[in-house]
Amino acid sequence: MRRLLVVVAVWLGVCTPALASQLVDRNASGVTLATNGKGEALLTYHKGGQLKHVLVWGAINARQPSKGAHQLKFSLDYAGGYGKYRKPYWKTFGSTCGTYDGPALPDVVAACKASDGSYWAAQSWPEPLPDLGFTPWTPDLSAQWLEVSHWTGPLATFETGSTWLYSGRFEELFGRVTYDGQPVYGFGTTRVGAPTDAFGRLIFLDTYNSVYGAGWRRENSFVPHNPTGVFCYGFYSFDPTKGGYRHPPGQTERRGPGTGEQYRLTMPGPGVTPNVSVTVQGLHPFNKLSLDDQSYAITQANQLRSWGDKSCLAGLPR
Repeated sequence: MRRLLVVVAVWLGVCTPALASQLVDRNASGVTLATNGKGEALLTYHKGGQLKHVLVWGAINARQPSKGAHQLKFSLDYAGGYGKYRKPYWKTFGSTCGTYDGPALPDVVAACKASDGSYWAAQSWPEPLPDLGFTPWTPDLSAQWLEVSHWTGPLATFETGSTWLYSGRFEELFGRVTYDGQPVYGFGTTRVGAPTDAFGRLIFLDTYNSVYGAGWRRENSFVPHNPTGVFCYGFYSFDPTKGGYRHPPGQTERRGPGTGEQYRLTMPGPGVTPNVSVTVQGLHPFNKLSLDDQSYAITQANQLRSWGDKSCLAGLPR
């Protein structure tokens, strides 16, 4: 019964992609970013043979989770400023965009430091990849999502660990995500685990050189828990026809476990802060005769317990 509860918890973490911070477009190329002294940014890019100009304004950083409150978000003018200023503002926008000297970010296609010292970034990445290592079979699943962010100060931060569950039979990746020293979490999910409010964030898990094939493949996605910001993911096999997974027609065989040489965790930042990512080394098969393996598993399990998340206790070594 205890193991059944763990498997159900993993299924509930299976999610379809949710809006990030903040989605602008899909499959953009040649992206450039300009800023001015009014807290505005101008994204210019090509899509479908057309040149696009998108004016962005109205938000910076993020609010901490608060039930019933509203998270920060941008205003977007896809007419390049004509909607806001009633003229082709992009033509005279001008730019005070300075050299970017902020923290390293994943998937950056454009970034700069504004004259007020704040940072802007545009990131493009394959957010909607299908789970369980499937190769995308429709254009929407392979789309590159263009997202924009604006911030000062610290970004969201991952703390991570790994261990073996159930006497070494399964591998688990766990961690905690915080922003400005406070846990990141939302207040609800759908039945398949997608956030239902703007404070919730999906963490996307990719696995490298796994049973799915060479290179990086999307394993799954899940939310950090309320109110701890903790997450835990056990590498089991899954039925792609259950739990909300998208799967190619006719693909009904169980998938996984998707254990790999490395794991990559990516999360859209809270509010309008940028996406953050961390890479974690995979574990070797557990050797029950190895004192080093036993000690490592217990130490890591105790770290997870210390964060006080009761939903992540099943199967841990003692």
